[in-house]
Amino acid sequence: MKKDQPPNETRSVRIFDAEALRRALRRIAHEIIERNRHLDGLVLAGIPARGVALAQRLAADIEAIEKVRVATGVIDVSMHRDDLRQRATLPVVRASELPLPLGERTVVIVDDVLFTGRTCRAALDAIGSFGRPASIQFAVLIDRGHRELPIRPDYVGKNLPTSRIERVRVRLQETDREPDAVWLEKSDETPQALSS
Repeated sequence: MKKDQPPNETRSVRIFDAEALRRALRRIAHEIIERNRHLDGLVLAGIPARGVALAQRLAADIEAIEKVRVATGVIDVSMHRDDLRQRATLPVVRASELPLPLGERTVVIVDDVLFTGRTCRAALDAIGSFGRPASIQFAVLIDRGHRELPIRPDYVGKNLPTSRIERVRVRLQETDREPDAVWLEKSDETPQALSS
C-alpha cells in the first residue's frame, strides 16, 4: 500500500492532494488579508493538533504575501467540551498559548474539519478565559455540514456535503508524518458514534 493512501482505499475518496490543500490554504490566507486591514493585530489560534499546523501555514502564507508577521497561538478545547461525561476516557489536555492581552486583537480560530460546531463552541469558551478579543473569526479547511449549533465559518477551504456515516480524514506532514491529503471515508460505525 502506498504511504499516501488510507488503510481502506476501496472505501475512500481523496478530496485534496498536497497541491490542492496548499491552494485552499493560500486562498483562505488571501481572504483573511482582505477582511482584516490591521494584520499586526491578528492572532491565528489553532485547535490541536491539525488546526495548529494549519494556523502556522496560514501565517506563513500571509507573511509571504504581505511581508507582515502574524501571531499564532494554540487554543486547547479539551476541558471546555460539552461531551466530557459521554467520553470513555478523558481527553489529553495541551497548554493553550495566546499572545496577551487580547483586547485589541482579532482572533481567528483555525481547525481542520467543521462538523457539529461543538469544538468551535468549546474554543470560544477557552478563548474567553484569556480575555475578550476585539473580534473572533473562524477558519476551517473542510466544512462537512451536520451543524448542531448556530456556528458558521468565516473562511472555508472546501464545503464537502457528507452523510453521518462518512468520515473526513485530514493528514498533514507535521502532525501525521504522512503526505498532505484529505480523504472522505465510508464507515461501518453508526451515525451516533461518529458525532463525538
